[in-house]
Amino acid sequence: MSLKDLRPIGPTNIPVSGKLNDLPKLLLGGAVFNQQFNDNPENLPVEEMLKLAFSKGINGIDTSPYYGPSEILLGNALKNIKPEFPRENYYIITKAGRVKLNDFDYKPESIRASVERSLERLDTDYLDVVYLHDVEFVSENEIYEALKLLKSLKSKGVIRHIGISGYPVDFLYKIAKTSADHPEIGPLDAILSYSNFNLQNEILRDYIDKFYHDAHLQKLLTGSILSMSLLRSGPTHEFHPASKELRDKCQQVAQLTNSKGVELADLATRYAIKEFLPYGPVVLGVSNLNELENAIDQYWNAVDGKIDDSELVKEVKQAFGKHLNETWESGIPH
Repeated sequence: MSLKDLRPIGPTNIPVSGKLNDLPKLLLGGAVFNQQFNDNPENLPVEEMLKLAFSKGINGIDTSPYYGPSEILLGNALKNIKPEFPRENYYIITKAGRVKLNDFDYKPESIRASVERSLERLDTDYLDVVYLHDVEFVSENEIYEALKLLKSLKSKGVIRHIGISGYPVDFLYKIAKTSADHPEIGPLDAILSYSNFNLQNEILRDYIDKFYHDAHLQKLLTGSILSMSLLRSGPTHEFHPASKELRDKCQQVAQLTNSKGVELADLATRYAIKEFLPYGPVVLGVSNLNELENAIDQYWNAVDGKIDDSELVKEVKQAFGKHLNETWESGIPH
């Protein structure tokens, strides 16, 4: 398939509204531009990937200071392609509060400094969304104080929307619901949940209505639809927190789908896109142009309904057995 054969998934190269309801259906994830996922992220074709994504209607990026050089690499690329793709033509989402693997700093002054650094790195004078990154690792009081700071920056126009990201869905919901009732915070604008809406784990599905109706959330997003490399035929990344039993089971499932001529990553991509898009955008983690092209291809395979995965999905879920909806520990006790 050549690039010209890839159909756009949405409007291209026009000013975006800035409203969360108009976020693109797919966003380009920045976690892969990091040593955790790639040995030499500086060698990745970031500029070419942005050009392809934006030209096909994937006019939004999701990154974080925690993702190593991701913000810097994206910012340099965005600066280079600005004549072709002006700032007002895409959304920038980033995060604050997580510094390193086991280093979190939610102090208001640190959150402010993080936002200011992100503005400089990403070559912009405003950010469309800023999440508090992986909220389950700090106390609730730290979260609410940091959210107050983000809201003050929102009132000044530095940030257009605020929210949280993290892994334990029940804790994300608790923070969202409490914030909605908090007189100094109010309903959150956006929440990013990862690894909780995919072939192996669909815990997020039971919370979607709660987020939108109980917590009055504007937009729920999902990421890591391959669960950070679990749902593919290749090896799982060494840093992955899943149990050995779950890792082994995913490899068995990959062998099952391969025996039927289907790559597990493709099946998982189609499944998550088809099932989640009615509720919110999907963040894609792709490391090169081929992976991005394939993701766009799988998007159309999913939404056009040309591939019927229903029987194979049923077989895969049965194969997971007791590991279906299995999670791992993340964060501190609350």
